[in-house]
This record gives sequence, structure tokens and C-alpha cells, in this order.
Amino acid sequence: MTSLNTPSCGAATGPGTRPRPRAALPALCLTQITSWGIVYYAFPVLNPQITATTGWPPGATTAAFSLALVVSALTGIRIGRILDHRGPRLVMTTGSVLAAASLVTVATAPNLPFFFAGWALAGLAMASTFYQPAFAALTRWWSPDHVRALTVVTLAGGLASTVFAPLTALLSHHYSWRTTYLLLAALLAAITIPTHALALRAPWPAAPTAPGQAETGARTIMRSRPFGMLAAAFTLSAFAMYAVVIALVPLLLERGYTTTQAAWALGLGGAGQTLGRTLYAALARRTSAAVRTTALIALGGLTTTAFATAPGPYALLVTISLTAGMVRGNLTLLHATAITDRWGTTHYGHLSAILAAPATTAAALAPFAGAALATPLGGYTHLFILLAVVSLTAALTAPWTNPARTDHGASP
Repeated sequence: MTSLNTPSCGAATGPGTRPRPRAALPALCLTQITSWGIVYYAFPVLNPQITATTGWPPGATTAAFSLALVVSALTGIRIGRILDHRGPRLVMTTGSVLAAASLVTVATAPNLPFFFAGWALAGLAMASTFYQPAFAALTRWWSPDHVRALTVVTLAGGLASTVFAPLTALLSHHYSWRTTYLLLAALLAAITIPTHALALRAPWPAAPTAPGQAETGARTIMRSRPFGMLAAAFTLSAFAMYAVVIALVPLLLERGYTTTQAAWALGLGGAGQTLGRTLYAALARRTSAAVRTTALIALGGLTTTAFATAPGPYALLVTISLTAGMVRGNLTLLHATAITDRWGTTHYGHLSAILAAPATTAAALAPFAGAALATPLGGYTHLFILLAVVSLTAALTAPWTNPARTDHGASP
């Protein structure tokens, strides 16, 4: 990977390059922070208040949130096809409208069925506004320098929890969770709808893939042991990572910390993600794909172990959260480059979608499973111990993800 200098936001000037919309990259940075921060990271901050004031079981409310992630995973493939043909403007603008509508539905839900319906709609909005459409836009507009553009937008996205977890906690201190969600929905609509509509108007270039590419190579790779092991490692790691993110606030509340303290710990993990992503290029230059996959997943397991075994002081927990965020930030780019690092770019879209499917499903189920397991395990401390074991199991799988030299030749 090359340096992480911000790619030009203006028109490309080199021979053979395509025009790049000047406003698209900064616009997507802004909307990724806002969309992730409000639609995703506000929930773990507000969920304790939701269950306390409504009497709804924590497992049920977390299951509704998990439903959003499942819907996002299921609809993402179809939305990806629309993106390939029509570009990101219609998809992401519509998704922003749906995101605001979903939060209004959640905020006004009189019972659990309406609450679930709101989160199902939010799942469609997630698939239309989160990283997938942003990555598709930047990959097409910025190719062949898209890796740097992807890094820039993930650096910005890492700030989502840093900005919005504390803001959500502040609002919930003065207002009910319902009013907080309504205020956040208004802010989301005001920022993301016009930004997507106005900044993503550039012509959508044709896909740079050659016609008639053979599929034999892709099928061979998917049936290979390294691909299966990589899918297993990413699935186990995703389950543990997303369960930790959602369970961190309840863990700290269980230990006697305030909602504000817990929200700051979660939010500062987002700052760690941003810092971690600035280090990925150096890591990639110095390690093989399998080595850094093993190391990063293992580090994720160690930070989860630290959460489980260190009740305090608060400064230590914040440090652990920052470190865990750095690991998560690197894992985002690890996932984005896993296919090209091992098998090249010929079948990138097909292979990455297949690889992401089980990991996305695991991530969707993780919040519900974590909340459901916490009680029978005897609390969130024991849950974190279990999640650490899951991560370390994934790390033991990762060394087997390097393809043989002949695998590289399988794809034409």
C-alpha cells in the first residue's frame, strides 16, 4: 500500500485517469461520520435508558438492532448491483431519507413490533449509506488510486463514535431517549440528504472490468482451503468485535461507571480506530497477509481479555478502549484488502461479497447473542471472557489463509 496522502478531490490530470468529483470525498467523509454515529453508535448509549423506561427486555431491544444488521446484509447485494449500474447518488440520498424515517419510527414506537419495524427500515438505510456504497463510489471514481481514497473515508468514519457517542449521552441526560432520537434524526436528515444529493452528481464511469472474464478462477479460489479458513477467521473475529462494541457500555455500567463515562470510553475507541488506520500502510509493507491477519485478530482478543480482567481504574479502561479501537481500525482495512493481497483484483467484487457474507451475518447476530448470553454467563465480565476465546480461536485459524503460489495463477 502506498502512502496515505489524501487523494486530490479535483479532476484527475494524469493520462488515462478519469474526472473526479471535487466534493465527493469530503462529502462522504462527513456523511459516514454522521450516518455511522447516529444510526449505529447512538443505540448502545441509549439502549439502557430504552429498556429502563419501557420495560422491554434488553435481549428484545438488542434483537431489533441485530435485525437491522441482518436486513443490511441481505439487501446489500441487491443494492450493490444498483450501485454498479446507476452510481451512488440515488442510492445514498434515498438511504439518508430512509435513515431519518427509521429513527423517527424507532423514537415513536409504542410497542416492540413497531420498534422492530423501525430497525428493519434502518437496516435498509445502513446498506444504502454505510461503507459499501461509499467504497463503491470511491473505487469507481478514484481508480487506480482508490485505496488511498478508501483509507481517507475510513479515517473519517472512525470518528463517528468519538463525535456521536458523547453527544448522544449529553442529549439523553437532558431529554428522554425518544426525544434524543428525534433530534438525532433531524440532524441526520439536515446533513446527509442534501450532501448526498448535491455532492454525488458526477457522471458515473463505466466499470473497468473486461468483458467475458472467465469464472473458473473465482470458483477455484472459493473452494480452496485458504479462502475457507479466511472466511472462518473473519466470521469469528467479526462476531467477537461487534459484540464487544455493543456490550462495552453495559459492561462499564455493571461496574458502577456512569452512562457518560461509558459513552466516552466507547467514543474514544473511535479515535483509536482513526489512529490505527494511519498505521496500516506501514504494517502492510512489513508483513505478509497471513501474518498481519493473525496478529491483528490476536490483538483484538487480547484487548477483550483486558476488558474482562481489568475492572479499573477508569483511565486504564479508556486506554484499553483506545487500543481496541486501533485494532478495529486496522481490521477494517485488512478486510478491504484481503482479496487483493492474496488473489489479485480480477474477481474482487465477487470474492469479497462471498467472503463478507458470513462475517456480516455474524456481526448482525453478535449484539443479540451478547445480550442473550450475558445473563446465563453471570454478567458482562464473563461474556467478555467468552468473546476473547472466540477471537483467539479466529487468530489460530488465520495462519492458514495464505494461498499456495499456484492459487495466484488460478484466476485469469
